[in-house]
Amino acid sequence: MSSEVSAPSAVPRRVLLGATACVSLLGLNRLLAACSGPSAGAGAAPGPAAAPAAPAADSYRLRPFTPGSAPGAAPPRQPVPVRSEAALTLDLPGKKIALTLDDGPHPTYTPQVLKLLRKHKVPGTFFVIGENAHSHPDLVRAIADEGHLVANHSWSHPQLDTLSTKRVRRELGDTSDLIQDILGAPPGLARAPYGAWDKDALTVCAELGMEPLGWSVDTNDWARPGTSKITASVLDGAHSGAIVLTHDGGGDRSQTVTALGQVLPKLLDRGYELVLPAVPV
Repeated sequence: MSSEVSAPSAVPRRVLLGATACVSLLGLNRLLAACSGPSAGAGAAPGPAAAPAAPAADSYRLRPFTPGSAPGAAPPRQPVPVRSEAALTLDLPGKKIALTLDDGPHPTYTPQVLKLLRKHKVPGTFFVIGENAHSHPDLVRAIADEGHLVANHSWSHPQLDTLSTKRVRRELGDTSDLIQDILGAPPGLARAPYGAWDKDALTVCAELGMEPLGWSVDTNDWARPGTSKITASVLDGAHSGAIVLTHDGGGDRSQTVTALGQVLPKLLDRGYELVLPAVPV
């Protein structure tokens, strides 16, 4: 140290003592601030987690996932009766139709579908893939916030009737846990990829408190047959209690979006009411 700093004649003793006290108080304040910050012990709010990288639009890779627990989340749903098969139509009177969309959420096409549903003031049921929901939780929240239904379409889109019961439980269970973590409540409906249920998968579905749902109008839009064919399949197949299968993820869904823009107003003009399927409580 220089002689000016250490010599008593240059700096009076009381000044040095005062400076030392100021430094000590500053250090104490910083320590208290650190202890009361977001990273402190129980009861502190965790900082935002880094968003995982989005998967390829047509990717169904199974990713490791540890379900979390959202504050104030609803408890898991109670088991429901085991069904022998998935419901293919709505058990509702009148000209009611349910529009369902599989394989999302997709960062490009899901917002476009939401915009159309908003424009025509109709609801939709979104059967989400767990890995896609994990990458795009904001879209899952957007679906629910706009009054639509979020349902379970497995974690990685395998054919459930070819899997062990343990793997089926993981596919459906992890996806339900994730939806509950994002929305605060677990889903009440599930759809098997390819509609391929078997007894074991239906049993797991019931144990998780979900009803299995199929469809009665298949647009085959996953194969991108052209907008006109998708539109015709819905309008020609429409009937009271119909459940319409379309997709908002799993690949290029621009044809589906265009077709829905044509289909929705025509269904309404024909007197159909678009509704959400019943969910167990």
